[in-house]
Amino acid sequence: MRLNRLPQTFYSQPTLEIARALIGSILVDSRTAQERRLKIVEVEAYIGEDDPACHAARGRTKRNEVMYGPPGHAYIYFIYGMYHCLNIVTEREGFPAAVLIRAAEPLSGDFEINPRTGEPFVPNGPGKLTLAINLNLRQNGLDLVDGAMYVASRIASGAGNAGRARIETGSRIGISAGQERQWRFYDPDSDYLSHRRQLSHRRQLSQKRYASQRNGSGKRTAKDKT
Repeated sequence: MRLNRLPQTFYSQPTLEIARALIGSILVDSRTAQERRLKIVEVEAYIGEDDPACHAARGRTKRNEVMYGPPGHAYIYFIYGMYHCLNIVTEREGFPAAVLIRAAEPLSGDFEINPRTGEPFVPNGPGKLTLAINLNLRQNGLDLVDGAMYVASRIASGAGNAGRARIETGSRIGISAGQERQWRFYDPDSDYLSHRRQLSHRRQLSQKRYASQRNGSGKRTAKDKT
């Protein structure tokens, strides 16, 4: 698969355009000996101080400082006392906007192991994604344009829309304000969406089998056989 690293000009566009364009793009992590690649399948947009669900709704703070910085950098925050979330800063410097990477489909590479299960973390949620690729507050502000981690678009070998993901929109998940804004973008055909209520039984099994295969066991559980 040929990839084209996205330039900083891409992240300078309007956030909603960026969010839509990120679906089907490839998150590349070259920080480890074996490069990891994941296909982005679900994102959410957060735009400006007038967005009640945005971290910048209460103005500029030490926590959200990176959101006001140059586009194309990682804004990583810690929630619920246990999860980190990866966002990509967008639009012009000084204007707080970012796209949250909610879920991704693992394509290649070795991912971090869940110590409770002995299997790789499945990146079907923002907290699980950062666990799978070992991101935390130390990477807040990471350069995603010229650094070892970046987003790339596929370079199609054929013509037309072959291989292009379908995209649907909806309300952002887990917020109480700003639910009327349809700023969640996702690939409805993906087996790795974060919202459990939207996952079919078949898709849940697909995720379990991925973890089993990546662990090298290939064993099926009793639930997998139903």
